[in-house]
Amino acid sequence: MESTKKEIFLTFDDGPIPELTDWILDVLKSYRAKASFFMVGENVERNPELVTRILAEGHSIGNHTHNHLNGFKTKTADYLANVEKCAQALKPFLDPEKTRIFRPPYGRIAPIQAKNLKKEGYKIVLWDILSLDFDSRISPIRCAKNVTKHASPGSIVVFHDNIKADKNLRIALPMVLDHLSLNEYQFLPLVP
Repeated sequence: MESTKKEIFLTFDDGPIPELTDWILDVLKSYRAKASFFMVGENVERNPELVTRILAEGHSIGNHTHNHLNGFKTKTADYLANVEKCAQALKPFLDPEKTRIFRPPYGRIAPIQAKNLKKEGYKIVLWDILSLDFDSRISPIRCAKNVTKHASPGSIVVFHDNIKADKNLRIALPMVLDHLSLNEYQFLPLVP
């Protein structure tokens, strides 16, 4: 996001899941930070109370397909149907007046898929900083440094609220929030 202000857009992909999303929300609240959650539809269906909490606390939500599909490995019709299935799971929670945001799992989306989603009114959101919290081969400190070293006004940072990220995220997220808060950054949702 182009910005001259000290603002960062934290995003969390793959949830919501009770094992981690509740903790993320508690941490964000303690820093008065807002974020955006790109949700997998099947997790929305399993955990609607978490979606309600996320919105009640001032965060934004977006579509991340229903089953975390890789656009490069999925036929366009199947991919678009899967996005729509997630949209149906999210429908009770979304304000129809707000911009609908979409993040392709793995950042992989075919041009024809993107074109069709834009035609449906989606804004496709990628990132400029990948925390690598899902990578068990790196330390939580390196994960935090992936963010703090590259953060700049308008950066969109990807974290994950899934079990693979748990070990790194529980240490890295507070480190990132501490560091960027001390540097006077604000943490905002992508869609206010």
